[in-house]
Amino acid sequence: MRAVLLSAFVLATGVLAAAQTPTQAHHSSLGFSYTLPTDWQIVNENPSLPVLKEQQAQTAGSEEEKKGIQCVQLELTARHGAPASVISVLQLPFACFGQKLTDAELPGFAEGASEQLKQSFDLAAPQYGSYPLGSHTMWIERANGAVIDHPEARYTIEIACSVLKLGAVCWMTAASDNAALQTFEEGKASLDGERPVALVPPNAFDKKPGT
Repeated sequence: MRAVLLSAFVLATGVLAAAQTPTQAHHSSLGFSYTLPTDWQIVNENPSLPVLKEQQAQTAGSEEEKKGIQCVQLELTARHGAPASVISVLQLPFACFGQKLTDAELPGFAEGASEQLKQSFDLAAPQYGSYPLGSHTMWIERANGAVIDHPEARYTIEIACSVLKLGAVCWMTAASDNAALQTFEEGKASLDGERPVALVPPNAFDKKPGT
């Protein structure tokens, strides 16, 4: 389950369909919204995701993991600039998965990120944090990343995940510059109908997960 979330993100950074009409706010049926500037191009489809799910299902260690792989959805992918920075949002609907995750399970749900990203990125200097977003707990990781096949291509990788009433969700970025990272962090997010606020506050890394 964690593997397919992050592998889908890795594909989104490198295999992007032709960009569609830009939009400002995206609303998910799981009860969250996320706002991006209109000059970020929204990609509506990732044709590689079904193939990725099939590959991950073949190596899944349990029936629960297989179920999670089949249920995960690439809800949003957007890109901007050259070299392109990418923002993706992936979600796991509990109605499909058949059970709910709790805040206590959030770190376990999210912490597989680095291992999966290492398939495509050399990661260095990882940082971890935990912070509240309204009434929700967020888990976050940031690292420096260089594309393995093109080490000159360097990004800041950041991942923020939470558990909502209807599902789990992760926001992810491969930011090629500080402006893109700022866009990711300052994008307004509303979780379960709460007031929209910046996805990542300035003090996000002050508190370590589990403390």
